[in-house]
Amino acid sequence: MGLSGGRLESGEGHAGRPSRRAAAAAIAAHVAVLEGAPLKRALGEALAERSGKLGGQERRFVAFAARELSRHMRWLDLQARLRDRRRGVVQDEAIARYALWRLLRTGAPVERVMVEVSLPGPVRPRTVRDAELEALLRAAPREEPEPPSALERAAIRHSFPRWLAERLAKVVPEEELEALLGALNREPSIVLRARPPGTREEVKRALEGEGIAAEVLPEAPDALQVVSHAVFESGPMRAGRLQVQDLGSQRIVEQCGEVRGLRVADVCAGAGGKALALADRAAEVMAGDASARRLEEAKRRARALGVTNISFSVPARCEEAEVILCDAPCSGTGVLAREPETKWRLTPERVAALCAKQREILEDAAARGRAARVLVYATCSLLREENDGVVEGFLGAHPEWRQDGEPLRVLPHRMAGGGYFAARLVRQGGGAVR
Repeated sequence: MGLSGGRLESGEGHAGRPSRRAAAAAIAAHVAVLEGAPLKRALGEALAERSGKLGGQERRFVAFAARELSRHMRWLDLQARLRDRRRGVVQDEAIARYALWRLLRTGAPVERVMVEVSLPGPVRPRTVRDAELEALLRAAPREEPEPPSALERAAIRHSFPRWLAERLAKVVPEEELEALLGALNREPSIVLRARPPGTREEVKRALEGEGIAAEVLPEAPDALQVVSHAVFESGPMRAGRLQVQDLGSQRIVEQCGEVRGLRVADVCAGAGGKALALADRAAEVMAGDASARRLEEAKRRARALGVTNISFSVPARCEEAEVILCDAPCSGTGVLAREPETKWRLTPERVAALCAKQREILEDAAARGRAARVLVYATCSLLREENDGVVEGFLGAHPEWRQDGEPLRVLPHRMAGGGYFAARLVRQGGGAVR
């Protein structure tokens, strides 16, 4: 299909129920993103401002639409340009993108789209008139020659900056690039971890008893995938038998190996997902993060699940840990499905700065964790410089460590969820590694 015409399907189809109010909230969230706010915060504020005015299905649509506008921004702007639209103020750009997205990617008729975007709503200030918007939607796009490069065509079609598409092209065979970029634009699926470990079938039966279909994901021993959002109100969820956790994150925890009876440090614990999964297996987990604010969410989750063998500190206590997990801050290129605005904020310079920080975190963990026999370095990035590059640099400077087997590479076009990397490093000498 050419770059200028035809309906494109957005991931797995649009979610929730569109309405005039929902359109207003989605566009407001997109404006906030364009002005620099993280999408998660922008969505939260847009929904909070309309508390009590949107139903559950409308709220789901708001979240989906706001993500979609960031996902497909480059392609939508091309569609506007092919219809000879001139750029305007931020609010106008957000409304035009929303209208084109509804028309071209969800197949909504022009009349329906105009109901959602016509004045006096959904966003002010604006200078674009209703008649201009309708003309934009009804205009026949002019044809432009397609770029000769397959990579550039893929970058435009899937709406990626060229430099980032070039970096991602180094991750997979040439024939898989389109599939990878498409997967990074897919709506995130609901992947869960059954608790305690080894009870997946029991939890699955309990969900099915409530009419919630659950699919076993064989790539991780406790992973389940569901479609219905009713899972969040289910008995197993309320009883703490389920934790929302992407498949790749569960597989990173598996890279830590057999941790029963061991003390484990999670030095970049963030909101605590992997720390909680480790606590279900290990004797003790020492979770830390550079941000005390981020750790507050981890503490809250631990209390809610009744997990008591986990402690929190800034930084994490590594000195007595036998296993250390370094889930380093990264570009997030593997989880663009959840945070699509990231691809427009990343730069090659930002990636280089992250690589330096990642190496610093790994060095610090190894230096403080003198008792550790296993050191797992992980990211939710797909970029080689953040993954293999950091590990190779560390091993080159530390002959006392070696890589244990091939690294874990979770690619989102090959399995459920986002993209992840993990390398398991072991200290040379000193006994067997479990």
